[in-house]
Amino acid sequence: MPVLTYLWMIPLLPLLGAAANGIFGGRWPKRTVTAVALSATTLAFLLALEAVREFFSLAPSQIPWVKSYFTWISAGGFQADFALQVDQLTVIMLLVVTGVGWLIHIYSSGYMHDDPGYRRFFSYLNLFMFFMLMLILAANYLLMFVGWEGVGLCSYLLIGFFFLKQSATNAGNKAFWVNRIGDFGFLLGVLLIFRTFGTLNFADVLPRAASMASDSGNQIGTLTAIALLLFVGAAGKSAQLPLYVWLPDAMEGPTPVSALIHAATMVTAGVYMVVRSHAIFLNAPVAMDVVAIVGCATALFAATIGLVQTDIKKVLAYSTVSQLGYMFIACGVGAFGAGIFHLMTHAFFKGLLFLAAGSVIHAMGGEQDMRKMGGLRKKIPVTFWTMFMATLAIAGAPGFSGFFSKDEILDEALRVNPVIGWLGVLTAGITAFYMFRLVFLTFFGEQRYDEHHVHVHESPKNMTIPLIVLAILSVCGGWMAAPQFFGGVNYFEHFLEPVLSSAAAPAAEASQSSTGGPTVLQALVGAPVIAGLLGFLLAFWFYIKSPETPKKLAESLSGPYKLLSGKYFIDEIYQAAIVRPLVWVSDRILWHVVDERVIDGTVNGVAAVSRETGDHLRHANTGNIRSYATWIVLGVVVFTSLLLWMVD
Repeated sequence: MPVLTYLWMIPLLPLLGAAANGIFGGRWPKRTVTAVALSATTLAFLLALEAVREFFSLAPSQIPWVKSYFTWISAGGFQADFALQVDQLTVIMLLVVTGVGWLIHIYSSGYMHDDPGYRRFFSYLNLFMFFMLMLILAANYLLMFVGWEGVGLCSYLLIGFFFLKQSATNAGNKAFWVNRIGDFGFLLGVLLIFRTFGTLNFADVLPRAASMASDSGNQIGTLTAIALLLFVGAAGKSAQLPLYVWLPDAMEGPTPVSALIHAATMVTAGVYMVVRSHAIFLNAPVAMDVVAIVGCATALFAATIGLVQTDIKKVLAYSTVSQLGYMFIACGVGAFGAGIFHLMTHAFFKGLLFLAAGSVIHAMGGEQDMRKMGGLRKKIPVTFWTMFMATLAIAGAPGFSGFFSKDEILDEALRVNPVIGWLGVLTAGITAFYMFRLVFLTFFGEQRYDEHHVHVHESPKNMTIPLIVLAILSVCGGWMAAPQFFGGVNYFEHFLEPVLSSAAAPAAEASQSSTGGPTVLQALVGAPVIAGLLGFLLAFWFYIKSPETPKKLAESLSGPYKLLSGKYFIDEIYQAAIVRPLVWVSDRILWHVVDERVIDGTVNGVAAVSRETGDHLRHANTGNIRSYATWIVLGVVVFTSLLLWMVD
């Protein structure tokens, strides 16, 4: 049975797992719950592998493979099918989502083993997998929007998983509302696409958008409006300025959630959507500039905050925001393939970093403050070495996955927009500094915890095996691009060329003046590698050679330190400028004036008048026949008088 023909089975399996555990899991032992959840994701991953194998056997004329199963919505001239598609971009996303998701499910079976909400957790996690797969397999914008909203719902449920904690429920609500702002922009963009093209199918919209005249100069034409609205949605889902504030607070959820949803898959949905819509963006230069500028600002902004965070998960959260900024830099300068490349490698090393952080927290009995760790590398060696390899990858160490993807983005950015490129290089140096700061504070130096209260131990195998697999991917996940440094082909870019054919021409023109790609020597002495090396050396000096220096520096630069540790007080500004005024208007005007006085007053007033009128009429019912006769005569006189007056 060809899997491509029955593509719906891949997302259906996690949905069935979520339903089974959600409905019947309360009566099952924990082992059965685990078996159901892991079987669903394992089979989905295996079917995805088979679908990819079948995809490679298709003729070029059969790509993209689009299969419509039934008409979902039909209203007037509008029709939306439940249609799924597979092309080269889908293949990358499908393998990342099912593969990394499967590993994180395995890890979760160990990390969440003693949690009383174990069944609920796996039900939510399976449901997330279903919606994420719908998002990437959708063949039209409307079905993509269903997956888009679904992953937002699951994010809300999983961030607020520990709902007895006020901070967790606040974080879940914050994620929900901030994402609604972005989703409103995305929905408006989808509506404008339908108004412009009369359809929402990728196969119809994107070729027509590519053939349209580009909006010139500072012109805000239809394509620019569509692109900007879509980017609002992407900024919300992928945590870009000014809608990034939900992601750091999302660390209130369990650590596997941070790895799967807020590092490897959901937050990259915005990048995927922009790359999928690249034909629209390429003909909207103003939108491209906005994407690049916002991505650059977000990358640098979040990286500076990460410099002083002490919570191990918060460091990784701001790192995620920063790395997503790199992906949008790539999209903004037209290097869409490099953006997806970094999306893939980031899923490997950032997923690993979060899972390794979870292993550290597990070993420390729930402690997340790096100032209370230290000297852990010999006690939890598997966690240390895997996290160290992920750190080398995100820092862009030569040979590791992040080296290939990040350097490709920065190389293109330096060629297209040097200002953004050099700010990206600066961010690379800052990234290396705060990531090695994390490693040195956690695993090196003196022991800063009480062994009588904390029994440090390595995590079980169902947690360490996913770490090892992701560590291998963090090392070799970028090697598809390695041949270009020896005069060969970047196989990743070559694989995506059919999907990004409209973006290939500008990239080719931009590179005509170059030698076709950097050599090995150029890459090793390039600005990003030098910046990463300087970041490592500075972190080594501060936290290994001279550990008293950071404290002295923080005291001497108390103003900037308080600004960074306070996260630029953006949350406080939003609270004062947006949240409190809205609450005041809602409380004082909408509630007490509009609701109580106008709406309730009108309803209650009508009721009061009816009650009083009825009461007076009730008293007129005396039972006296002469009184009734008097009223009848009076009525006849009044009625006759009215008739005579109307006749005259």
